[in-house]
Parts: sequence; structure tokens; C-alpha cells
Amino acid sequence: MSEGLLSGIRIVESSMLGPAEMGGFLADLGADVIKIEPPGGDYGRQMTWPIVEGNSLLSLHVNRSKRSIILDLRTPEAVEIYLDLIRGADAVIEAMRPGALARRGLTFERMLEVNPRIVFCGISGYGATGPYKNMPSHGIAYDTWAGTFNPAYDEDGLCYTPEHASMGIHAGPLMGAFGILAGILRARATGKGCEMEIAQSDAAAYMDWYRIESWKAYERPQSEVTGNASDNYERRAPGTAGMKEGVRYQMYESSDGHVLFMASEREFWKNFCEGVDRMDLFEKWPGEKYADHARNNKELQLILRDIFKSKTSAEWIAFGDEKNTPIAPVNTPRTIMDDPQFQHRFHWYPASQTVADTLAFPLNVAGEDAPDLKRAPNAGEHTDEVLVEVLGYDADKVAALRAAGVFGDA
Repeated sequence: MSEGLLSGIRIVESSMLGPAEMGGFLADLGADVIKIEPPGGDYGRQMTWPIVEGNSLLSLHVNRSKRSIILDLRTPEAVEIYLDLIRGADAVIEAMRPGALARRGLTFERMLEVNPRIVFCGISGYGATGPYKNMPSHGIAYDTWAGTFNPAYDEDGLCYTPEHASMGIHAGPLMGAFGILAGILRARATGKGCEMEIAQSDAAAYMDWYRIESWKAYERPQSEVTGNASDNYERRAPGTAGMKEGVRYQMYESSDGHVLFMASEREFWKNFCEGVDRMDLFEKWPGEKYADHARNNKELQLILRDIFKSKTSAEWIAFGDEKNTPIAPVNTPRTIMDDPQFQHRFHWYPASQTVADTLAFPLNVAGEDAPDLKRAPNAGEHTDEVLVEVLGYDADKVAALRAAGVFGDA
């Protein structure tokens, strides 16, 4: 196993719940992430579902390969330990409500006093500024705020949260980790640290920039902002909403599931028609060279519906590969595990290693194996180890600190 691309980088993380994934991304790539927990630990271990051997899958995934220590930051001795850790660290993560560390006397200015190169990154629900900054929230709030999915209604007319891919709770930590690495690079070059923060809600909105910016563009006159030439310059609904009327770029039922057909270029459309021995379709509807989805062509859509029902999904995937026309699988989070491309690309860390089967970070480094990850720690599991090995405290000092209640009740 590789040590990881970030071997030699140390992160001090104060985190609760899902935002701990920011340090998790860095730990996945080999950084030494020391998770500072309050007495009682991060209650994310009991949140969400499923619970695997007493710990939530969420916690097992986002906290894997970290080291955990418990510090009661209500005591001045614990604050001094925190500052000692900062002295040898590259970055500090505050993955809680904004200002949590500052309220314990750990301001960015005080951090700079002990380490002028320290990079500080806060991650929170709605960010450190704005009218929502102090509002309590959880992960789905950032997606509803950003408008990434719509409410659904059941047969009784009751509104509910539909299944959707979580956006902000993952994109926020990922963007924050990216920012931390940029900050560390500059700090190592200049000796100057920096303070930054990111909101999970901001990240959810930014990941949907295409739709948001399209609506903004549509505020301009139609003489300045149009649709594609292949659509006679008619404006489509932004993003994937504009795919509804598509025909040559559309989902179709196969004989055993669904596939996504993507012949929006004339070359691919011709290849498809030749492959299914229906050049009459190409001759009748050749389409534009680029970006022509044959919108609203119901006659063609009905023909394609029947054609696609004639083969299995696997047969259509093989057909697309052989005939050079884009046809993609349509999977679910459950069925994707059986997909041969998924099986080839993804590495699983087995439950025997990490308690729950978890997916490796999807970055492949040529000639290197994925870093050897460790299971997510129990609260305070590495307190003595970190104090002795990282800070050089002796056993008597650790014992005295424990007697003073610096590590809480754990």
C-alpha cells in the first residue's frame, strides 16, 4: 500500500457529524488527521442509518484513518494542548457552527501566534456570514436551499422528501479540502497562513451553477441569449430539465431495464442507424451536425422505443461500444455494484478492515496502490498516543492532565 500523496501533512480537526468528511478526504489521501472531540465524543456515531456494529456508516466512512483525542476545551490546559498541536500542524479544520473554537479562546489570531503558516478552514451549514449564519440545520437543508430537487407528494397528498443524491453535505467538504491544500501550498512557499470558510449550502448551489447561471443568462434579451441553432434558437429549460423533449438524447426501456441513448451528433446518429439496419431513419431525419436531439419528434421516439425494447441493456452497451454510438447503462445505487465498469474502477475497503465495506477515494495514482486505510476511531482512542508521540508529553504529564479533567469523562 502507498503512504498516500498527502503523507507528511498534519491536520487538526474539530468536527461533528457529516462535515467531518472534509478531513476525511485528506485522510483518504494519506494526511495525518487528528480529530479533536469533546467529552462524550462526536454523536455522529449514532446518527443516520445504517448502524454497523454500533457505529453509523456515516461516521465509519468520513472518520476512517483519523486519530481521535478528547479535549475538554472548557479547561485552559486543553486549550494549551490544542495550541501545542497547532504548532506542528499544517491546517486546522473547524467543522461545526462558525466561531466554536474562537469561543474557547482559539481564535485564528492566537493560532497564528504559535504557527504563522497555519491554514484555518471552517465549514458550516450556511457559512460564517449572512442572515442564516446562526440557524441550526442538517444536510438536506443545503440541497433544498440550493433548489437541487423538488418536493414530492404521496398518494394521500402529503409532502415528503424524495430520494436524491446528497449534494452540499459532500460537495462542501470536498471544496473545503481543495481550498486547504491550496492554502498549504501557499503557506509553504511564503510562510504565510490564511483563514477561510465554506458553507455546505454555498457548495450545493455552486455544484448546480449550470442551471443557476442559465436562468441568469435568460434575464438578458433573447437577441443576446438564445438556444442552440439545432433548436431554431429556441430557449430550452435550463440544465437537465431541457432534456425532457429530447428523442435522440433520451432514456429508453430495454428488454430488461433502461439505457441512455446519446446520439446528439449526426455522426453518432448515423452509426446507430447503420448498426440497427434502419438507414431510412437517418435519411428521413438526418439532423444537424451537433447538438440535435430531435426534440418533440414523437414519431421517431415511438420507433426508437420499440427498437430499444428488442435487446437487453447489456446487449445495447456492447452495441454502442462496437458501433461507436453513445449508449450508457442506467443504474441505481444498488445495481451499480454489479456493473463491470464499477467493479473495475472502484476499490472496496472490506468490513474486516474498516468495520463497514467502504469505497476508496476514486483517485488512481499510476504505479501506486491506494493508501492503507484504518477503521474510524472510537472517541478519544488515540489521546495518549498523540500526546506522547506527537507532542512529546511524558506519562506523568498525561496522568496529571487526566486527573485535572482535561480529557472529560472518556
